[in-house]
Amino acid sequence: MKNFLSKLKDTFSASESETLEADGGFLELEASEIQDKKAKIIIKPFMLESFEDVKPVLDALRAGYTIVLLNIAPLKDKDIVELKRAVNKLKKTAEAMNGDIAGFGEDWLVIAPAFAEIHRGKQPTAAQADLEDSDE
Repeated sequence: MKNFLSKLKDTFSASESETLEADGGFLELEASEIQDKKAKIIIKPFMLESFEDVKPVLDALRAGYTIVLLNIAPLKDKDIVELKRAVNKLKKTAEAMNGDIAGFGEDWLVIAPAFAEIHRGKQPTAAQADLEDSDE
């Protein structure tokens, strides 16, 4: 996880100074000037207690630079059919955005936009197996 976060930081951090070409010459900008124009990545937790709770998650993903950590335990305990419906909607949105979705433990989902990739180990967890089963 630490390696993942450092890669994200490296990807979106600017060098000490950056040069831009303007009118045939070069214009040098300081890092502090560039920093203000960058969007920050937000890692935001959500809890899925009903199907209606999917909307704020989708809104956060569509806004841009948000990685979602979603606790599905409350809905899993309440209504498995609604959970599968919600996960399918999240998967379709992630695919439409060229993003990624994966189970993280048994009660959590991670949904990332196109700029991030979710690392998957050799053996899928029970939550990942449930997600794959819901595709069928």
